[in-house]
Amino acid sequence: MTAGQLPDWLGRRAVTHACQPALLTGSVRWTFAELDSRVSEAAQRLAAQGVVAGDRVALLTRNGPAFVVVTHALGRLGAVLVPLNVRLTPSELAWQLSDVKASLLLHDDVYADLAIAVIAQVPDLRTVTIGPEGPIDPTANTVPLRDRITLDAIQGIVYTSGTTGRPKGALLTYGNHWWSATGSALHLGHYLDDRWLAVLPLFHVGGLAILFRSVIAGVPIVLHETFDPVRANRAIDEDGITLLSVVANVLQRMLETRGDDSYPATLRCVLLGGGPAPRSLLDACLRRGLPVAPSYGMTEASSQIATLLPEEVPRHFGAAGRPLPSTEVRIERDGKPVPAGEIGEIVVRGPTITPGDVGREAKGNEVGPDGWLRTGDLGRLDDEGYLFVLDRRDDLIISGGENVFPAEIEGVLLTHPGVAEAAVIGVPDARWGAVPVAFVRRKVGWATTEDELLALCATRLADFKRPQRITWIDALPRNASGKLLRRELRTNA
Repeated sequence: MTAGQLPDWLGRRAVTHACQPALLTGSVRWTFAELDSRVSEAAQRLAAQGVVAGDRVALLTRNGPAFVVVTHALGRLGAVLVPLNVRLTPSELAWQLSDVKASLLLHDDVYADLAIAVIAQVPDLRTVTIGPEGPIDPTANTVPLRDRITLDAIQGIVYTSGTTGRPKGALLTYGNHWWSATGSALHLGHYLDDRWLAVLPLFHVGGLAILFRSVIAGVPIVLHETFDPVRANRAIDEDGITLLSVVANVLQRMLETRGDDSYPATLRCVLLGGGPAPRSLLDACLRRGLPVAPSYGMTEASSQIATLLPEEVPRHFGAAGRPLPSTEVRIERDGKPVPAGEIGEIVVRGPTITPGDVGREAKGNEVGPDGWLRTGDLGRLDDEGYLFVLDRRDDLIISGGENVFPAEIEGVLLTHPGVAEAAVIGVPDARWGAVPVAFVRRKVGWATTEDELLALCATRLADFKRPQRITWIDALPRNASGKLLRRELRTNA
């Protein structure tokens, strides 16, 4: 074995954990040995379809065994996975496929119509339908499959959420995934009885990361095709779940359907991402004894950057935690580091950081020559090294020369018992330059008024931070990973 290579992770688990469960979803109950065998068969069937090393293969499918199998099978051929967001429009998907120069589109029957609509706009792209458990072509090549993983090889291209504009295809290497998985395990701990519940889309980096943590650490995945709060809660009660990854609105729905029932002690960590956690949600978790771990991450960093351990939450409310062992974080202003406590742009460095974007393989524009990734997020580090994420730099509202952070106002609004969701944006104002306005979704059964919420803000916020008006909304616009799409609110402000 040469430098920069490791034995195939799944192949190793097929030996060391042969009879232990690897994937549990629907009627599928595969051990690591069974998953390994199916992956090799799928790789040969993909080879029969002409897939070779270096090909960029797009995948448009639901959460399920096929997604898992194809992900690992492409690696054994040296091909690159391009997971597609099934919630995008045909034109959005067609743009990504053209941007990434995909050679093949794999899709399941659920998204056959969507695939047809996409291909109408990318007519030269080949498509292949796969079954619920992977490629179904009965023919099979006999080609040599890779049994080693080259850490600097590109594993996948994951398009960013696009919360502030056109998404970019972040190149992720096997080394990125390795260091993300090991850094997470060192930070959160690793136990023989761990079992990860996956309810987030696998095409999102937070879901994809679970697939690699599973085979690297030998941890089984309980995979749900779609998120259902009742089913997720039942899985925690009945399936021995110890780890769960969610975003704030997903966790909120789980708590609402759970009522006052506590969670079993077997659940040791709920990894909470997708943006700063509302204080009201953290309070609700603490009241129930739920081991929530707020975190900060991004696609370009292969998921987690910093995570606050559950036992640290009461003493460090509002923090995203300390950086993972494999990651460095600092705060900069005008390209220079600032002292602890001061606000600036969050920049990160380490082996989990993307080597670049599609079309800019040498280095993405956000990654400097010294390896620091400019996140575009505003935050601060305290004296103990805990990271506080304040907002997107693009979402900052400058009103009368004062910095206003939407997340701070949203946190106040969410303390009202009749508020289910809240989002704040800045709108142009002739006098102040910009002023904050709020979009709020009421909880069912509540008749919360604008006057109530404005009065609440008056007791908690300075004048320049108070929303100028409240707009009621049935649902806040979010992307597939649960992140708020403020740009859509701005078009309706």
